[in-house]
Amino acid sequence: MVSARQMKKRAFIALGTNLPFGALAGPALLRAAVCMLAEKFVVLAASSVWRSPAWPVGAEQPDYHNAVIAADAAGWTPLPLYQLLREVEAAFGRERRERWAARTLDLDLVAMDGFVGAFGDLTLPHPRMHERAFVLAPMAEIAPDWRRPDLSVSATHLQSQLPDVGDCVRLGPLDEVLWPCRIAE
Repeated sequence: MVSARQMKKRAFIALGTNLPFGALAGPALLRAAVCMLAEKFVVLAASSVWRSPAWPVGAEQPDYHNAVIAADAAGWTPLPLYQLLREVEAAFGRERRERWAARTLDLDLVAMDGFVGAFGDLTLPHPRMHERAFVLAPMAEIAPDWRRPDLSVSATHLQSQLPDVGDCVRLGPLDEVLWPCRIAE
């Protein structure tokens, strides 16, 4: 029998930050962003916070704090969800000036159950997520058996194939301190 949790349409959202916004920085900023997102949909799961070097390799920026959440995306399609993520980024001071620049908040829709392909400027699953430990380590933590449909392999398998996964360091749980917002049970 399929549980109600398994029947939900999940969206996987990668979060990253390497600049402060006001008094918020690092894990606290990620938690605040998740709480804002939790006002729009149910957060089904949240990974730990992971620290990783700035991307691309050799960028002279502060390290990133990263996480991935799974959200109940019932009622959402990719482009409106993508737009919501851009609005939340802007609320946290994100300015898009150049590719791979340091940022207060980066939110990427990396996968969404039932959606594969191009949706305007968005491609699902994210075309480079399988190359990035800072996405796959937290993704494998909350959805180890999720399978990338175009490659037919799990998040755990994709993570195991990365040479630099050791550069991502798990710092601790994101969801323990999400009060007053909550992760679904």
